[in-house]
Amino acid sequence: MKKFSIKDFVMITLGIFLVAFGLEYFHIPNNIAAGGVSGLAIIINNFIPALPVGIIILILNVILFAVAFLTLGGGFGAKTLYASFGLSGIMWIMETFFTPVVLSEDLFINAAVGALIIGTGMAMVFNYGASTGGTDILAKILNKYFHVEIGKSLLAVDFVIGITGLATFGITAGLYALLCIVANGTLIDRLIDGFNTSKELMIISKREEQIIRFIIEELDKSCTVLNGYGGYTSEDIQILYVILSRREYIRLRSYIKEIDPKAFISVNEVHEVLGEGFMDIKL
Repeated sequence: MKKFSIKDFVMITLGIFLVAFGLEYFHIPNNIAAGGVSGLAIIINNFIPALPVGIIILILNVILFAVAFLTLGGGFGAKTLYASFGLSGIMWIMETFFTPVVLSEDLFINAAVGALIIGTGMAMVFNYGASTGGTDILAKILNKYFHVEIGKSLLAVDFVIGITGLATFGITAGLYALLCIVANGTLIDRLIDGFNTSKELMIISKREEQIIRFIIEELDKSCTVLNGYGGYTSEDIQILYVILSRREYIRLRSYIKEIDPKAFISVNEVHEVLGEGFMDIKL
């Protein structure tokens, strides 16, 4: 089992709450089966209305985890198990105690806002090393036994569910569901990039020792010192390489401006940084 910190617990819980809210108040009341186990559960609920969608998701996840255990082994991790069954639990609470109602009569608004909320929640769950199980498991099985790439497998499974939704609920709701499947994948990727964005800096300054001390003592970070050679000055120089959060970058930039306005700073955005001081490389 992977380590499960309090921060992970809080962020994953918030993520699955957003997914549950988007499903219960936007997609489920409008029969938008936008892929995944949740989409399949919406379709099944249409034929067995006595079973709430949250309970159907729970049943499907239990079946899928059992199949995965037999075919892929048991390496799911505590986070994925928590997110998968926690989502069903939150949906059951919403369905039992809050009786979700349609918030808008406009199908486009329901599809778009629901996709935005669900995509944001899923991105938070993925960003903290978990997943909600479901069709991820089917994609891994297809990858193992039929050598289909996981991304393509996941998209294929979701599109089959979307097409089934189209046949069940009609062309309008079905096409919106297919659009949500495409939009969700893109949105999740972009949001994960946004969560993990950092600033990569290369600094050339005659006050490098002061800058290094500021990075270590004030920002509680480290940096790498590279040896370089000035093409114009023909002098040996030292280049500082450091990766910082946006807020830390602003503080360092202000400090360098004060002590060496003629310093050279190159700044790039990086979308994932793993290792000490950043995201755990074991996630």
